[in-house]
Amino acid sequence: QVQLAESGGGLVPPGGSLRLSCAASEFIFRRYAMSWYRQAPGKERERVASLSSSGDSTSYTDSVRGRFTISRDNAKNTVYLQMNSLKPDDTAVYYCQARSIVTMGEYWGQGTQVTVSS
Repeated sequence: QVQLAESGGGLVPPGGSLRLSCAASEFIFRRYAMSWYRQAPGKERERVASLSSSGDSTSYTDSVRGRFTISRDNAKNTVYLQMNSLKPDDTAVYYCQARSIVTMGEYWGQGTQVTVSS
């Protein structure tokens, strides 16, 4: 059973930066694609960024492209989401997801709150 634990959320003013971390309980990156999702109050959960299992391919939703960067540290079993130039619309609970490239099975973290406000 893979466990994911997010951290790094908080309150930040518009234009600020945060780095979210997602620590996996074991090394899974070669078998799982990793993604960050977010869900704002009253809205559906949306995928924000993804990183392929090989680590050489990323994708972003249009609203964050150029501001957010997904990356991973294999030695630390950790995936990151660097968020720059934050906007109030980025306010949401951010979730880490691991999706098996073989079975398509998914694991989710518990989420971390990001609030962008002055």
